[in-house]
Amino acid sequence: MSRKVTDNGRDAGAGEGGVTGRRDSAGARHVHVLIVGSGFSGLGLAIRLEQQGRDDYLVIERGDDVGGTWRDNTYPGAACDVPSQLYSYSFALNPDWSRSFSRQPEIQRYIRDVAERYGVRDKHLFGCEMTDARWNDADARWEVQTTEGAFTADIVVSAVGALCEPNLPDIKGINDFQGQISHSARWDHDSDLTGKRVAVIGTGASAIQIVPSIAPQVAHLDVYQRTAPWLLPRLDRPYTLPERLAFKHLPGVQRLARGAIYAARETQVVGLAKFPPAMRVMEMLARAKLAYEVRDPQLRRKVTPNFRIGCKRMLLSNEYYPALGRDNVDVVTDGIQEIRANSIVTTDGTEREIDALIVATGFHVTDSPAYDVVTGRGGRTLAEIFDDSGQQGYKGSAIADFPNLFFMLGPNVGLGHSSMVYMIESQINYIADAIATVDRLGLRTVEVRKDVQDKFNRELQGKLVGSVWSTGGCASWYLDKHGNNTTLWPDFTFRFRRMLEKFDVSAYDTTSNVNGAEVRSDLKVVAAQ
Repeated sequence: MSRKVTDNGRDAGAGEGGVTGRRDSAGARHVHVLIVGSGFSGLGLAIRLEQQGRDDYLVIERGDDVGGTWRDNTYPGAACDVPSQLYSYSFALNPDWSRSFSRQPEIQRYIRDVAERYGVRDKHLFGCEMTDARWNDADARWEVQTTEGAFTADIVVSAVGALCEPNLPDIKGINDFQGQISHSARWDHDSDLTGKRVAVIGTGASAIQIVPSIAPQVAHLDVYQRTAPWLLPRLDRPYTLPERLAFKHLPGVQRLARGAIYAARETQVVGLAKFPPAMRVMEMLARAKLAYEVRDPQLRRKVTPNFRIGCKRMLLSNEYYPALGRDNVDVVTDGIQEIRANSIVTTDGTEREIDALIVATGFHVTDSPAYDVVTGRGGRTLAEIFDDSGQQGYKGSAIADFPNLFFMLGPNVGLGHSSMVYMIESQINYIADAIATVDRLGLRTVEVRKDVQDKFNRELQGKLVGSVWSTGGCASWYLDKHGNNTTLWPDFTFRFRRMLEKFDVSAYDTTSNVNGAEVRSDLKVVAAQ
């Protein structure tokens, strides 16, 4: 149910448990905790706060439903590359998964069902995009502007996610193209590709699902490849009825399956982060798959990666290589010089006419436009700070100079081998405990100390030095413009879970209100109210 907040601060669709909000002198609606975004991370935190008996939070979401990336990515063939049993909340296992690797509609349906089951949809304001967030040091709160009006909040949690802002390539003439154009994350379902000449730019996770899905229906398909990815077998199959009945009715069976898959996936950390030569076994498997599925020597040379497996995201597909071998599909490895009204021209001078263009070039991860609208203490935006020193945070959940602001899926929380839902739940534990700590101790502000953050990042980057992401010979979206890997967690995920088990308030500068005065954690009075 989409929420609209009335002039008295109560959501027009909310019941007794709905969010209420007082207004300040400027008419802004106030909440204690404002969550921005309702994908897996924002929704999961909302559920935890609800379970703690809170009714002083609000989730704002720019889309028209929960789901985040799974709501937005509806391109043909969209599916998850993490096994279904790992791709759910631990507190809301889904015994009804139909396959070992779930597809987009089923995942989105699961997320929507969880939101309904835990009764948090009436704490959402849909169609509400944050356009500006500024820290007010005098009032110790965030002032947030949105497309649905102004809010203030004691605590803001950014749950916008890394894969939310599509990245359009900077190619001469792309805006002059006269045919159909779609980004993989903004698919145009009104366009029919049947019998058309189509170009796909990109060979990442989305492209390898799109290409096999559309190749049989188009007249001709050009796949523009800058870097060939490593592909591994996708062990996907429908679950049998006995399996689904066991997951639903036999206690522990589904958790046992989930635990086994988790443990198997964790073994990849050894090769990815600890001892890259161990990745040779997986590379041999990938090479064998390539040799078996691509029989044409010239095509095989084109699609053979020139870096160590794991350096870039490892992809899973059983259909991509066969699709590239179709008579109506060409792989183009020459760089794109320009896009014209109805064609693409490559650097060798070849012009290929097309009717439709599909851009599968990923997302703004280390340079998200969302960073431009968040301004912290001292008047600097996240974008300005990240531009100077790169993306650095503390435990992926807080950033110095941004008091009372927490991040879901912040710097170095990403994974290259397992389920992000596990990492999300780890952060939910930490941030929910942080909010509880603020309330229990009567804290006015909490802000991670810069020296603590710097030490954390020195140690973290030290772990990355010998990883496959640093030694594998590739450039990837894992790296920021400074060449640092600010995207991935370089260790076992269970260590991340243990690290975020409790909120470590000692790592933060804090202030509290004592007899009308703001007092720092050292009890020094710094400002009268």
